[in-house]
Amino acid sequence: MRTRAYRHTAVVGVTVIALVTGGCGTGTNPGASVSPQVGLIATSETPVPPAEVKLVGERDVEVTLTGPIAAKYASATDYQRQALGKPLTGDRNAGTRESGLEFQQFQGGVITARNDEEGTPGYITWGKIREAWNVPRDPAGVPAVTGDNGSVGPLGAPTSDEESVGDLLVTTFEHGKIDYDPKTDRVEVTVDGKVVPAGL
Repeated sequence: MRTRAYRHTAVVGVTVIALVTGGCGTGTNPGASVSPQVGLIATSETPVPPAEVKLVGERDVEVTLTGPIAAKYASATDYQRQALGKPLTGDRNAGTRESGLEFQQFQGGVITARNDEEGTPGYITWGKIREAWNVPRDPAGVPAVTGDNGSVGPLGAPTSDEESVGDLLVTTFEHGKIDYDPKTDRVEVTVDGKVVPAGL
């Protein structure tokens, strides 16, 4: 797996604003004035995402995550990390697509980011939603043996993590969304505003 450099600038510190009040005469003593006052306003520090995260992947091979993929993994909950499992190795499982999309496959999901620039959000896609996203589809979104899947398919790249919407789990993509109902195990795929067969 190719390692990419990840530059970041830390915006850290305390912002100091000095408020100086000019003196005014009190009327009884024309030379008396109010002494200057200085106030401090503190801002909170923003955690800086790591430049890289090292993990043990399949067959105990070390995998180095970089850029937005590393930042997303570092910010993931323990539950998300456990569900993702170990990172998969090899060029088919990690890298950069022609579109610039960055990706890292894991045993139980994938982390993607639109590009490798600092501050680009990363997204986790997994479970039934990932399965439906990986179904090969024709340009209209209908499952087809000769179709494309994943980020190069008609749904495009993820634009959100899985989110709860009522009883459903929903992930949005560049050209649609996938809804999953864990109670009924039903998956609904929408491409360009049209519901298409899930293909599962």
